[in-house]
Amino acid sequence: MPSQRHPGETPVATVPSEATAALAGGQVTVDHEPATVQRQANIVGAAEAVVSGTDERGARAALPGVLSDVPVAVLVIDQAAGTVTYANTAAIELAGNVRLPVPVDTWGAAAGLTDLNNAPLARTSSPLSLVAQGRPVAGEAVRLQPRRSSDELRAADADPGSDQVLWVTGFPLSQDGGPERLSLVVFLELDKPGAEVDPEAQLQALRERAVVATDIAFTITDPRQEDDPLVWVNPSFTRITGYPYEESVGRNCRFLQGPATEQKAVADLRQALQDRRPVTTTLLNYRKDGTAFWNQLSVTPVFDGAGELVSFVGVQTDVTERVRVEEDRKAAFAAEQAARRDAEEAHAAADAARVEAERAQSRLALMAEATSTLSATLDMSDLFDRLASLCVPLLADWVFLTLVDENGVVHDTAHRHKDGREEELAELAVLHAANLPEGSPTRRSLTTSEPVLMAELTPEDIDRVFPLPATAELFRSLGGASAITVPLVARRRTLGAMALVMTDERRRFTTDDVDLARDLSRRAAMAMDNVRLYQQEHTVAETLQRSLLPDLPEIPGITAAAHYLSASTAAEVGGDFYDLLHLPDGAVGLAIGDVVGHDVAAAAAMGHLRGLLRACAWDAPDNDPGEVLGRVDRLVQGLHVAPMATMVYGRAERPAAEGGPWRLTLGNAGHPPLLLRGVDGSVQLLDGVTGLLIGVDALHRRASVTVELPAGSTLVAYTDGLIERPGEDLDSGIASLAARLESAPVDATPADLCVHAVGSDPDRRDDVAVIALRFG
Repeated sequence: MPSQRHPGETPVATVPSEATAALAGGQVTVDHEPATVQRQANIVGAAEAVVSGTDERGARAALPGVLSDVPVAVLVIDQAAGTVTYANTAAIELAGNVRLPVPVDTWGAAAGLTDLNNAPLARTSSPLSLVAQGRPVAGEAVRLQPRRSSDELRAADADPGSDQVLWVTGFPLSQDGGPERLSLVVFLELDKPGAEVDPEAQLQALRERAVVATDIAFTITDPRQEDDPLVWVNPSFTRITGYPYEESVGRNCRFLQGPATEQKAVADLRQALQDRRPVTTTLLNYRKDGTAFWNQLSVTPVFDGAGELVSFVGVQTDVTERVRVEEDRKAAFAAEQAARRDAEEAHAAADAARVEAERAQSRLALMAEATSTLSATLDMSDLFDRLASLCVPLLADWVFLTLVDENGVVHDTAHRHKDGREEELAELAVLHAANLPEGSPTRRSLTTSEPVLMAELTPEDIDRVFPLPATAELFRSLGGASAITVPLVARRRTLGAMALVMTDERRRFTTDDVDLARDLSRRAAMAMDNVRLYQQEHTVAETLQRSLLPDLPEIPGITAAAHYLSASTAAEVGGDFYDLLHLPDGAVGLAIGDVVGHDVAAAAAMGHLRGLLRACAWDAPDNDPGEVLGRVDRLVQGLHVAPMATMVYGRAERPAAEGGPWRLTLGNAGHPPLLLRGVDGSVQLLDGVTGLLIGVDALHRRASVTVELPAGSTLVAYTDGLIERPGEDLDSGIASLAARLESAPVDATPADLCVHAVGSDPDRRDDVAVIALRFG
């Protein structure tokens, strides 16, 4: 069917209709005043320019971007391919979500478009086909048959008036010679056709709807006039801006700008107009009443058939609400991001705090272990082993200790390697300790008493620290990528330096490692100094002990041995003593005693007591051991030379005939009884006499007892440290001692019996003295 036209309408191939002019920005109000006629003539010229084509970027970058959400359906058609390349939201609602690009006839069929007689539009004379051929369509009514079920289609055939009627208008967008040729198609809703509707009234309604029903403001400017003034604006422009037609036309549209309009956006817009290229931007503009609104503006240059610029078509949309929503969204997003960032920072801070707490806890645990481990020994070699075990491999791959004397001279070294390369380390120790250059970290720590961190050891560093080629080569073979040296300082004295070395280049020492190593070195140095002080006291104690406990004299017919153990951890001295005397009349004097106490004071008192005993026994008038002990008791209390003490003194007289028994007389001042081991190994308890402790009662009269000692028997005297056990009485302890002596071989010597008597009791808490005499 021929296309539907209204009477008096200009042919579509010659001049665009007022509807087309409205879409392009033309004035559609019917007015016969001269001024209005002149304006309409200008509009017709502009519309002709629009029909002649625009730069294709304007279609892609300007109109589709602005028209996407307007209430009228809009298509962009590629003339060369005859396909729909763009459909806005309203157009998608017509045809459904048809996959683009799609041939125009296919799109029309998908939308359900027919002519007014329900004939399909798939023919060359249909409005879509004409627009696809690059020809303008002033306006043509088409019928829209929405997608329906079979029952709905049969009902629609019975009642054609139930279909929707649309008005189709379109014109080319592309300039001649451009890389692409595009056209724009717009569908506007018409009232349902009927006999009672006047065609002219229907056309007028269409015109009004085309201009007023959309929220889009169209403007046309004339760049051929001075300052590129507006030559036409549509009513939507007036509605949006508040400026009527008469106050807008003839002025450059910059009058919409205000104090807060972004000047960069204005400059970009001005440059695009100077370059005659399409531009889309969003500006903060101002209405006539001074209120601000966000204006999304797309400007497209329009060229005539000769390629001359004749106008700019502007499409404006009030996007204030969109901008506000976008700003709210951005603010919400920023708030959410800030909250997320704060949460992440809080989480990171919590993780960092947890890691720091774990590090601190690990550090405290290491320090606690170091304190308990290093303080549990008084042997320097054992201390070095314990320190090395704490360092390797927990803190370093290998460790090197350099110890100096009071003059700063190296006197000892210690080392440990994670791979057990002790021989190479020992060789390095000999070479390096003998030649410590001033620049070496060890020498610097010894001199300054400060730690030295070499986080990354370079070949130059190694050559400087180890000037001897052999030493440097040894160090490289052992491996060293990072090192720390810390001084070993205790009680204001530098005892040495500790070097920690890491061989893995991926692991570097940090300042935190320096702090940890320094804490460890302080504890190690204190433990080392304690061992040093103990060894000094030990030397003093040994000297004192040798002076207090005599060397046993050689007495004919007597084989003697003695043993002493101190319970003091400060010095190996105590209050226990023993003595063996070769008396002037040929008899043998035997003494064993225990002064109350376990320290140097007790040892000193024991020395006084032993001296008094020797003096009293040497010139005793009646040679009675009980009387000797009584005299000693009186001297001790009178001279205040010792606290209380237990003691046994015995006098052994030689046998009257060779091979006969010895005659032993004993006096006891509260001391455990002696034991006699027979030739056959049996043990007898000599408990026939007892008395008060020395220092209790000076007037106490002490008794004596006499026993015979067979030749070959052994007399064993001891102190209570040998028989006292926690939770046991003395009788059980004496029985255990007797059992140990009986378990010794029959031919055991007095020295062997001393060893058996002492045993290896780890719970011993008292000093121990034991002396064994074999009578020949």
